Amino acid sequence: MTLKKNILALRQKKAIVEKGGGDKAIEKQVAMGKLTARERILALLDEASFHEYDLFVEHEEQNFGMASKELPGDGVITGTGSIKGAPICIYAQDFTVMGGSLGLKHARKITKIMDHALKMKVPCIGINDSGGARIQEGIGALAGYGEIFYRNTMASGVIPQISVILGPCAGGAVYSPALTDFVFVVENISKMFITGPNVIETVLGEKISQEDLGGARVHAEITGNAHFYALSELECLDQIKELVSLIPHSNLQKAARIEPKKPNFKKDIENIIPSDPKQPYDVREVIFALADESKFLEVQELWAPNIVIGFGRMDGETVGFVANQPMYLAGVLDCDASDKAARFIRFCDAFNIPIITLEDMPGYLPGVDQEHAGVIRHGAKMLYAYSEATVPKITVILRKAYGGGYIAMNSRHLGADFMFAWPGAEIAVMGPEGAANIIFRKEIMEAEDEDAMRQQKVQEYIEKFANPYVAASKGYIDAVIEPGETRGLLLHSLEVSKNKDDYRPYKKHGVPPF
Repeated sequence: MTLKKNILALRQKKAIVEKGGGDKAIEKQVAMGKLTARERILALLDEASFHEYDLFVEHEEQNFGMASKELPGDGVITGTGSIKGAPICIYAQDFTVMGGSLGLKHARKITKIMDHALKMKVPCIGINDSGGARIQEGIGALAGYGEIFYRNTMASGVIPQISVILGPCAGGAVYSPALTDFVFVVENISKMFITGPNVIETVLGEKISQEDLGGARVHAEITGNAHFYALSELECLDQIKELVSLIPHSNLQKAARIEPKKPNFKKDIENIIPSDPKQPYDVREVIFALADESKFLEVQELWAPNIVIGFGRMDGETVGFVANQPMYLAGVLDCDASDKAARFIRFCDAFNIPIITLEDMPGYLPGVDQEHAGVIRHGAKMLYAYSEATVPKITVILRKAYGGGYIAMNSRHLGADFMFAWPGAEIAVMGPEGAANIIFRKEIMEAEDEDAMRQQKVQEYIEKFANPYVAASKGYIDAVIEPGETRGLLLHSLEVSKNKDDYRPYKKHGVPPF
């Protein structure tokens, strides 16, 4: 055979395999409103940057009529490419090939590209669209899942891992996304659950749809398993591109710096917070007033909205924002908000991203439900995450900082590098009203006008205790600042601390309150 004939034969073989499950299967995929695996990869990566590996891998199962069954690429596409010039490794399960089911060789293709990503220190993106374990392969499929989970764990904190749920992801398959850093879901397309609706109906006698059991909205809003929610696949892919542009390739690097730009938010930062301390406001407006170009990529926007987390840039450098949200539950910390913030803090610390904390909250959420849900254990996760973090940590107290919440939101006592407070900040064990009712109970009860005496004592408490100057006098606050000074001081603090070296005692690893 001549070289030209060999090349022609190669092209023909590639064309057949690249068709996946064939025209009918592709038509069915399109009819469900879904892109094919190959279309997803090409839409996500830079043009002409994708290089595929293991195209001709085949399964080896001989039983259950599988010996003669051809599965192009064994139902998964793997390779390398780039997003906005940044190299990445990627795999995408192909639902047109036996429902994207996972067998041992399918899994080995995935683990091979994961190993490559870890070795080359680049992000790994997995697109999940699979009916689950390939039953015909039995224990081989289970072994494949286990090998994937192990590599997810080994890569954790070393390279960014991103999971994209663009179809079903059920049973054991869900644990790989759960072990990764960010999970993306799309309305009406993404489905994640341990036990399917049919099993639930058989065992429990309850009828429930896939969407209600584990649809995109459920995981973005109720379970917190998803970090980004989109209405279409293309919107989802754009979100991934933006995220990848903001985070580093590995824990050995910092995120790429771009040209610094000033915020373009129209509202004056001094006019964002209402004069009445009981009135809510959107803390994201404060972030918009601080971040370059007023751009902010929020993470887990729909879940635990009483705390806001996400990425922005300051002077062209990526920073992570953690901020109480007074618009929801007055910005209190509860079980979910603590989990949400703690995980984000640990990601930022693992990947050399400075953390800016904006504080305005009345403490932890009280109540029997929270106590029984383990708010002590969940709340301790934030204390652990902030204390453990060695990246630059800067806190600005905007308004309220009460009780244990004051400590938890990156206080000086947990190792904050810089602590600032706005002039109206209230820093105390508890709110002025509650404190006055306890401390001055006798005077209030004995007064002719209890309400007037109560207001007098509340004001007295604020002047003596619930203000930033008491904390500043003890050195717990570095400076009481005007709101208009905030961005300049943050930029200076980030510059000063960019070579921060924080000693930690040797240990194999800590034992956080999981």
